Amino acid sequence: MKKSIIAVLAVSAISTLGSSAAFAHEDYSEGGALHWLEHVQARASSPTERELATYGYASNATPSRTVIVNADTRYINVTRLETVALKVGDKTINWTFDTLGTNSFPLSKVVQGGDKVTVYLEESPLYRSGS
Repeated sequence: MKKSIIAVLAVSAISTLGSSAAFAHEDYSEGGALHWLEHVQARASSPTERELATYGYASNATPSRTVIVNADTRYINVTRLETVALKVGDKTINWTFDTLGTNSFPLSKVVQGGDKVTVYLEESPLYRSGS
């Protein structure tokens, strides 16, 4: 009796979730009834591209300031999670320095033309203890 109730609930749950647009695509696998679980498990365990980015990421956020990098620039100071417009030559990129655990790195890891420039990160006020 318990097995039949569990089976009915499982089929009901699978049919309800299986019809969701989030998982809508052709399924040619043998285990098609449980195929949607693969999607849920893959997303739960797969980090996003931003989470994998060691030095931060290009951003559409409004920068807090513009930093001009030229031949005389040897370092820049930024705050962790700050978005800065980096102007190198005739190119500008908005960069968010999302760099948990990184205190400094070569700017060339982020943008071409950043050779011989070191980025120094100050901790974000959001993460300072006692603030």
